[in-house]
Amino acid sequence: MRYVAAYLLAVLGGNESPASKDLKKILDSVGIETDDERLNKVIGELNGKNIEDVIAQGNGKLASMPVGGAVAVSAGPGSAAPAAAPAAVEEKKEEKKEESEESDDDMGFGLFD
Repeated sequence: MRYVAAYLLAVLGGNESPASKDLKKILDSVGIETDDERLNKVIGELNGKNIEDVIAQGNGKLASMPVGGAVAVSAGPGSAAPAAAPAAVEEKKEEKKEESEESDDDMGFGLFD
């Protein structure tokens, strides 16, 4: 992932076809050691391709991938239960969110303790 990020940074910086030394310079500037084999693989895969097109293709693939957040509900004809299920899920999420906010407020100690 670090090599892809360095490649994207180089492209955003105006270098349409970054070389190995360009990516090494970026990664070395933040103290990351490079593996030449992986670096050359990323460059080989992305070299000569329009990055915006590659990102668009990736987004298309991710859109078709299930994320596991959907609730499966089976209902008979005329049943109102499926409409109530998503509302219950939303309420649980809101309650969980409120609890986490409360626990973050005091961070385990009081101001005057």
